[in-house]
Amino acid sequence: MRFDFDAQKSKRLRANPKRGIGFEEAQEIFKHPFYLDQRSDMPEQYRAIGWVGEKLYALIFEVREDNDGEYYHLVTLWKATTQEHQLYEKHS
Repeated sequence: MRFDFDAQKSKRLRANPKRGIGFEEAQEIFKHPFYLDQRSDMPEQYRAIGWVGEKLYALIFEVREDNDGEYYHLVTLWKATTQEHQLYEKHS
């Protein structure tokens, strides 16, 4: 699984106390069971809800393709809301 993201945005997310991590750490979501749904059609974006360390996060990403095949472009993330906790518990 390959990932792509804006390194400057990752720094800003990590510095934001409401986020607390950057995209580098957020990739851990895909190493454990996670809840996945589609967020929007244009552009086609998905939301993955899963664990990073001991906290549950929501991550928005797009599936893109280049000469090497598909990869995940990470768009934004935040600590999971109460509703997202419930979705994760119900579906994971």
